[in-house]
Amino acid sequence: MNELPEGLAELADDYGIAREFWDWKGRHTLIPAETIITVLGALGVAAGTQAERDEARARRHQDYWRRVLPPCTVIREGEVKSFPVHVPAGTSVDVQVVLESGERRPLGQTDNQVPDTQIDGAPRGEATFVVPEDIPLGYHTLVATGTEGVSQASLIVTPRFLGFPAAMRDERIWGYATQLYSVRSERSWGMGDLTDLADLITWSGTRQFAGYVLINPLHAAEPTAPMEPSPYLPASRRFVNPIYIHPESVPEFADLDPNARQRIRRMRATLAKDSDPSVIDRNGSWLAKREALELVFGVGRRAARDIAFDDFRYREGSALRNFAVWSVLCEQFGTNWQEWPEEFRSPSSPAVLDHAAAHAGRVEFYEWLQWIAHTQLSAAQTVAQEVGMRVGVVTDLAVGVSGSGAETWMMRDLFAEGMHVGAPPDQYNQAGQDWGQPPWRPDRLEEVAYAPFRAMVAATLRRVGGVRIDHIIGLFRLWWVPQGLGPKFGTYVRTNHEAMVGILALEAHRAQALVVGEDLGTVEPWVRDYLRDRGILGTSVLWFESDEHGGPLDAERWREYCMASVTTHDLPPTLGYLAGDHVRLRDDLGLLTEPLGDELAAARAEQAAWLQQLQDHGVLDEQDRDDPEEVMLALHRYLRRTPSKVLQAALVDAVGERVAQNQPGTHNEYPNWRIPLRDATGELVQLEDIFTAELPRRLAAVMNGLERQPHSRWSGE
Repeated sequence: MNELPEGLAELADDYGIAREFWDWKGRHTLIPAETIITVLGALGVAAGTQAERDEARARRHQDYWRRVLPPCTVIREGEVKSFPVHVPAGTSVDVQVVLESGERRPLGQTDNQVPDTQIDGAPRGEATFVVPEDIPLGYHTLVATGTEGVSQASLIVTPRFLGFPAAMRDERIWGYATQLYSVRSERSWGMGDLTDLADLITWSGTRQFAGYVLINPLHAAEPTAPMEPSPYLPASRRFVNPIYIHPESVPEFADLDPNARQRIRRMRATLAKDSDPSVIDRNGSWLAKREALELVFGVGRRAARDIAFDDFRYREGSALRNFAVWSVLCEQFGTNWQEWPEEFRSPSSPAVLDHAAAHAGRVEFYEWLQWIAHTQLSAAQTVAQEVGMRVGVVTDLAVGVSGSGAETWMMRDLFAEGMHVGAPPDQYNQAGQDWGQPPWRPDRLEEVAYAPFRAMVAATLRRVGGVRIDHIIGLFRLWWVPQGLGPKFGTYVRTNHEAMVGILALEAHRAQALVVGEDLGTVEPWVRDYLRDRGILGTSVLWFESDEHGGPLDAERWREYCMASVTTHDLPPTLGYLAGDHVRLRDDLGLLTEPLGDELAAARAEQAAWLQQLQDHGVLDEQDRDDPEEVMLALHRYLRRTPSKVLQAALVDAVGERVAQNQPGTHNEYPNWRIPLRDATGELVQLEDIFTAELPRRLAAVMNGLERQPHSRWSGE
């Protein structure tokens, strides 16, 4: 029993703050009062004393009755939904819904037996109105007209079931997952870019018969050094990191005079000569690339291109301009807006507006970078369609953003101060995790009808074939870590998952996109059922798929609605995993709480069980058990025995890489997100090398269920 001060449990429940949870070992864990009080404080609720708790509950009750309409009502298509309307007792009210199309429909009233209550010295009544089942999908507006005037609120109608995009024709597909920055070509600027992505798609679609390419988040980072290397800790999730632009592929590059074009080519050659090829240097790459892009921007655009650019700016609106202004301010004051002069810490301050006006050309440059990035991403998706990929580009949506980045500057009031998102201790990181990202406040999101989330998802799905939602459990609850207490002393805070998942499904339906939720780790069992019922795919990683006895899960028992893979970016490539690299690395970094020998023995036992499973299913010959490459192929063969509709192979496995891209729970202790693609010998691999290598062809044959991979789908060889 969790003995909390009087009234604290009720407040925690009111605001969706967990008072207990079950950890990764099934142990019941109680949340201390200090954590709950601190989290309530981040939500603007003082709860340290009995008087504060009483006042907070009274204020919440009064706010509910003062509000005419709920701030945002979310329903599923075909659902009949009632909602309360509050007006002065004894007065009438008319309620309509205004559809996206502009059509108005009156709403009917039903019985309400809730008694009147005294609010601000006067009686206030509650009426109940009903949204009928024939309201179409979309973002609509509820309008209430009464003696107090006109009140408006949002009504969002979402799909009951999303499922697979029509282009999949309900058939199984497979594709590659890769960290795009690590895939460098002969013409890259120190890291993989969107033109490299288009070339990777051309090869994997035509020679490999893949249906998609899953890439890391392309979210915007800082515009100046030092740039955060993790694509999962961005400055903004709505906008794209222009470091992925390929300057020579911008149409205006052809309009430069020959000397300027040659100068840009020399910049790229100098970058290649002077940089360390064994590590991804984002700062150096962006410094050179930005100078090249400034030259291309300066040449101007033909009339039709100007029209397209203007249309992009109109579509993205004030958010694009604010992001560009933030970028310009970073150049002068540094990348952490919390350390800027006070007058520049709000996008609407007079000082910021004056600065933007004085640097209008530079603001336009950063807006232009976003347009170019979007057009190059769109070009990659066009290539995917042309080579017959069923889905094409699948991008990744991170859990959150940096507390010092653009989004927290632009939407400061939406984020919980003094809080980070993370994860409780689990089998993968036994000390827990603090990701350093401030969470959105669920109450504020509802107040603005989830508009920032809607805009972010819509932007993410524009001109791609699908999206992977990193830690999709964050749409249900997030582990909030009070700064200074550490991840072990956090707690879960719930959000309105019906709204968040519903909006995701609505935007994906409109984009005809595939949606995959990364649902690994500590997950309440009902969540996976809920996602399946909404037509959202889960994620199954072979090493984590176990039965009720802790052994390998039989292939036929895997989920149909999931993206099934052998490994993930938070694990070493398969050859490294088979060698136990993941255990030794965690020991070297001090992340293990059990002795190294015990962990290695557990890893060997796990692998032995899987090797036997592979043999029992006829996908691995006994004489090949000691051949890591054959085992890797057999593990992927096993994926084909499952009913999973979306299969994934890691590009690092296709080239024989062993080194992990990321070690969760670390920052500078390990070169996370800075590792270029290598083969099994440790030699650097360029994109052109992959095109002619034998191992990718062997892996593609496995993924396609063939004995040997043909040279083309149009001929036998």
